[in-house]
Amino acid sequence: MPTISKDLVNHITIQPHDAGQRLDNYLIKILKGVPKSHIHRIIRGGEVRINKGRTKADARIEAGDVIRIPPIRIAEKSAITQKIIPARNFEIVFEDDALLVVNKPSGVAVHGGSGVSFGVIEQLRQARPDAKYLELVHRLDKDTSGLLMVAKKRSALVKLHEMLRNDHPKKVYLALGVGIWQRANRHIKLPLFKYTGAAGEKMVRVDENGQSAHTIFQVLDTFSGSLTHSVGISALSLVQATLKTGRTHQIRVHMQSQNCPIAGDERYGDYQANKRLQKLGLKRMFLHAHILELDHPITGERLYLKAELPQDLQILLANLKVA
Repeated sequence: MPTISKDLVNHITIQPHDAGQRLDNYLIKILKGVPKSHIHRIIRGGEVRINKGRTKADARIEAGDVIRIPPIRIAEKSAITQKIIPARNFEIVFEDDALLVVNKPSGVAVHGGSGVSFGVIEQLRQARPDAKYLELVHRLDKDTSGLLMVAKKRSALVKLHEMLRNDHPKKVYLALGVGIWQRANRHIKLPLFKYTGAAGEKMVRVDENGQSAHTIFQVLDTFSGSLTHSVGISALSLVQATLKTGRTHQIRVHMQSQNCPIAGDERYGDYQANKRLQKLGLKRMFLHAHILELDHPITGERLYLKAELPQDLQILLANLKVA
């Protein structure tokens, strides 16, 4: 990341790993704390230039380009703020010079924002100060655990984003639903519409005006014994969910739509059932990114990556099976 002086004109030479990005996206990344509207204003006003010429926000930057950035007020992080982002190394499932795949724990956001000061990507950058490039390929909800891809090269990020738009890689999740999942409901194809909830939170609902969404479900096990009955729950269903599209909260809302919401889901789940499940030791949402199958974005090698269920979820299932 280049060093920017807020009081002077800056001339930044684009490095190969940053080539191919839109100018506005690049400036948003390096001018931390500067509103997007201000960045677009200085581009339109001709204060930002590429190789001494006026440019547009959607111009693609190339290696060797010299970007002129005018004096600009940058909201700098205080020393106190920097200290509260602890360096953290997560369990590595796969790593080479282009791609890093970690096993994200539940309860950790993938990035800062929306009231969260930092997430996986910020902690990884703190733990790897010499890394030239670390960018999230996709996202997982804060309470979802499992496989998370991080690109170590821009070329890998661009290729992976292209792959994601074309139903690749294969992403398989494990989820525990409250209720009986009907085995006939294998393919759920219900459009999803994003909206803002009463408290300003991001929400999704099934709506004919939403984006197309397709999840394939397979029932792995059903629990309806003395343990579930002891807390007032008739049945629980362990399902495997394979994403054919990657919409926000897709599995959570598709399961809710079939009257089998995910256990522990505070947003789309059954509030009373969640309280009862806490007595069985479930303190989180039971949704885990279990398997990734993909062609390596650079070498083309076929990768099969797997993250086993966290121990607390394994213990819960083991208790349900013997009860």
